[in-house]
Amino acid sequence: MNIQIFGKSKCFDTKKAERYFKERRIKYQYIDLNRYGISRGELQSVKNAVGLDDLIDEKHPDAALLRYLARADDRLERILEDPTLLKTPVVRNGKQATAGYCPDVWKQWE
Repeated sequence: MNIQIFGKSKCFDTKKAERYFKERRIKYQYIDLNRYGISRGELQSVKNAVGLDDLIDEKHPDAALLRYLARADDRLERILEDPTLLKTPVVRNGKQATAGYCPDVWKQWE
């Protein structure tokens, strides 16, 4: 397993995800979205696994603006510019991914 957790340092669900993997002694790599962001390839991989609509954090003030962008490519560009639009944590395991706290899915990966 090659787990990557993309999250925000002050996000409660991100901390719960880290604790989930720590308790099971599963190694993971944590990437702070506020500091490092997410690459285009990683975002594309997560989008293919989860779906673009499920990646967007509906609580973000600019989330409503993304709905008005007609093309998916325009939405991806906006997310690359501001990765805080992503619902966190984004957890990747190869080509599989989740957005948000999803311990039931992660259990299937073990």
